[in-house]
Parts: sequence; C-alpha cells; structure tokens
Amino acid sequence: MKTTLIHPRGFLPGLLLLLLMSSFFRVQASSVAPDSVDTFLTTIMQQKRIPGLQLAVMRHGKIVKLGQYGLANVQDSVPVTRQTRFMLNSITKAFVGVAAMQLVEAGKLDLVAPVSRYLTGLPAAWQTVTVRQLFTHTSGLPDILPEGVQVTEENETAAWAKVQTLPMEFKTGEKFAYNQTNYLLLGKIINQLSGQPFTQFIQERQLNVVGMPLTSSGDAHDVLLHSARGYTYYQNIDGQMRRGRQLRNMFEVFSPMLRTAAGMSSTAEEMALWMLALQQGQLLKPASITTLWTPGQLNNGGQDGFSRLLNGYALGWPTISRPEHRAVAPVGGGRSAVFFYPADDLAIVVLTNLTGANPDTFIDELAGFYIPDMQLATGFGLPPTIRALHQQLRQRGFTHAQEAVKQAKKKDAKLQLPENEVNAWGYSLLKQNKPQDALEIFRLNVSLYPQSANAYDSLAEIYAALDNKAQAKKNYQRSLALNPKNTAAAEYLKQVN
Repeated sequence: MKTTLIHPRGFLPGLLLLLLMSSFFRVQASSVAPDSVDTFLTTIMQQKRIPGLQLAVMRHGKIVKLGQYGLANVQDSVPVTRQTRFMLNSITKAFVGVAAMQLVEAGKLDLVAPVSRYLTGLPAAWQTVTVRQLFTHTSGLPDILPEGVQVTEENETAAWAKVQTLPMEFKTGEKFAYNQTNYLLLGKIINQLSGQPFTQFIQERQLNVVGMPLTSSGDAHDVLLHSARGYTYYQNIDGQMRRGRQLRNMFEVFSPMLRTAAGMSSTAEEMALWMLALQQGQLLKPASITTLWTPGQLNNGGQDGFSRLLNGYALGWPTISRPEHRAVAPVGGGRSAVFFYPADDLAIVVLTNLTGANPDTFIDELAGFYIPDMQLATGFGLPPTIRALHQQLRQRGFTHAQEAVKQAKKKDAKLQLPENEVNAWGYSLLKQNKPQDALEIFRLNVSLYPQSANAYDSLAEIYAALDNKAQAKKNYQRSLALNPKNTAAAEYLKQVN
C-alpha cells in the first residue's frame, strides 16, 4: 500500500540507535530467559536494525508463544509490550476478504458477478470486471495510487474522479498487477450490501466477535492508544528512494475511501486470536475458507503474485504455492506479515515498526523452529532437484558438489539446474554461516555456466569474504570481462590494484 510519507530531519545517529537497541535487548533478555526463537529474532533485529517487533505463534489450535522485543518509540525509549499496536498496512485486505465471504454466505455477494451488478455509474470498460478479479488484482483497472501519487482525505474526491477517466492498464485477467482501485471498489460494494460503512461491518462481524479491543482502523492523524511509532531508513536521494544509515520518522496517512486497502492496526496476539477464530469456524464456514484462500487464475490458467515466494493472490490473502508447507501470507507495508500453514496447523505473526523489515523473508525460518523439515539446513525452500542434491552433499561433503551433479546427469540427461537456483542455494548456505560449503556451490555454478558474469561475481564475492584476494581478483576480472557494466567488480578491482 502506497502511503503519504513525511520524513522529518533524522533524530538519532545510527551508532547511538544501535547501542540503545542492543542495550534494551539485553535488559529484556535478563527478565525472561530467552529461547532459540528469541535469540533468532533479536539477531534479525540487530542485522536489519529493526527498532521494535512483536511475535505470536499459534500451533495446534492455541497460542504457544508471544514475544515483545525492542522499542515501540525510540525517541522516548518506550518498550514494545503485549498491548503495543502496530500498523497492518495491506494486511487489512485479509479482513476485507473475510468480510466479502461473510456476504457470500449471506447470499448477498457473488464473486463471479460483474462489478456492475453492485455498483452503477462506473466507466464502461470497468463494468465486466468480476468481484473476484478485483480481489486478486487481475482486473486491469487503472491504479488510483500510481507511482509518486498520494491520495488523502483532502483530495480523494478529485482522485476518484480522475481515475475513472484513465484507460485500462491491460486486458482483464491477462496478468497480476497490485492495484488499490480494486479495493476501493470492494469497499463500496461492502458498504452497499451490508448497509453500513465497511469499517463498521468489519468491527461488528469480526473484531467484536473475536474480542479484539486493540484492533481498529486509523492512521497518523488518529490518537490510537499504545501505538508504535513508524520508522524507515529510506529517504529520497536525487529523486530516488534509497536506504541510508539514519533512522527516520515515518507518518502514514490513508484516505478513508482506501481503508479497505490499508489502515488497520493491531497487536500480534489479537491477530493470532483472529486466525484461531477463523480456523475454528467463528467467522466463516470451512468451505468459505477454502474459497478465501484459493489464488486467482489468469486467462492462461496460471497464477501470479508479488514474488517467487508469494506467488499467488487470493481474496485479500497472498498465497505461497509449493509442494511442501504451502501457506497463505498477508503482508503489509514491508514491515509486517502473517503466515498460516494450513497442513501444519501453524500460524506465525510478526509485526514491526520498520518499513523495510520485510518479515516475509524470514518467517519460514521461524517456522523451522516448530517444523524441523522447514529448517534451512535440510534444504527447505530449494527446488526439489537441488534439495535432493543438498541432502546428498550434507552426507558426502560439499566438496563433492561437481562430482555429484555429473553423476546425477548420467542418471537423468534432462536434469536442469537453473543458474539462479544454484546461485540462491549458495547464498542460502552463506546465510547459515557455512561459507566453505557456499564456496563449493558457487564454484559449481561457474562450472555449469562458464559464460555467466553473475556466476563469477558470486564466486568472487565469497572469495573476498574468505579473504582470498587473489581468487577474488581473478573471478571479478572474469565477471567484468563478461559484463563491463559490473560496477561492483570494477570497484573491488580498483581497491585491490
């Protein structure tokens, strides 16, 4: 969800901030003996310089862990507590999906019906788009929040009038394109069919049912008790948003008509209670949940989403489709995420106050503490063929990587090991603090793709990390020869020459 951001002058030098947060982590750890999950999260927070974080883990129908870490307000050294509420940003869309399915159960809404059945006066090109296509961002409608444009309470009427004059961005159903106009229309539909504002409908049919007193709609203009301050390291430098070293305030303003797209805030504990209520049938019937979590389908029969991990999008719920441990995973603002693994009966909520924390990139690792098969060491997350090789090399040693691949190709001449997948394998090992194993995989990639500048670049990078300057120089030179635009290689060679 794009937001109105106001970045005042930074208030705290980076080093002082790190010292302050590190000190608080130590104080907190001394009050309750940390377990391995606590250790993992505090390490992540220090690496990503996340001021404050809240955790909830639901397993087999009950909450098994709650955690609060760091600072909700850095300026005043206010710690994160169980009552601290964090902005959910686009996780709000998951509540909208539940609201829609409640209307479907009531016989008021048909997901395959055109939007014109429920809303009149829309542009002709919009009228045949279905409700489901709005939900799954496959509508092709023009976006009311294109890059660089903000919509606030003051200009929302003009923005709504303007977006209706714009052409369609693509043929409906042709592709996935995240678009806030879709959820603006869904809000209007919920208002129409429920006979009340969508915020009130969600309050009465979900929040009150579950018992979520700290969950509500609002933005930086509203006085919300126990709210965490928002922060970012990004700033506009020469017209581009770039990550810097200095922590900065971040104020988020959401137009009222777009609060189906973002605008809710909550606690990790209340989000876990909401997930439990959903799972236990307090909000929807089981068949409705299946529909809620079914990703949208493109005209070609495929599906798409935000990324390789979040590779589908259902009714307000991004989805993770994969052979093992599939999940539904609402994410918001680049700082908060809720992952639910239906087959494993596990849900993990991570809320932070840092845009750019991106907990969706490490929640699978958290899940590994509860599901051993999901640990990085087992090769989880790697494609099946590479995971099989990974398991073999764990036994034989990674120095046998090239030999193992040759043997595998003799057995299966069609065996494919895509360059980017092998490269990701190497970085996964590096993330596990196994640089020598990672080195062997990067060497494997070079042997498989001897004309790839990127393969040589990764190999040079690991040699540099291992302080083998001669090999780092040799491989950066090869990478630069293959790709003269490799500025990182050129910079390294300039420094060592």
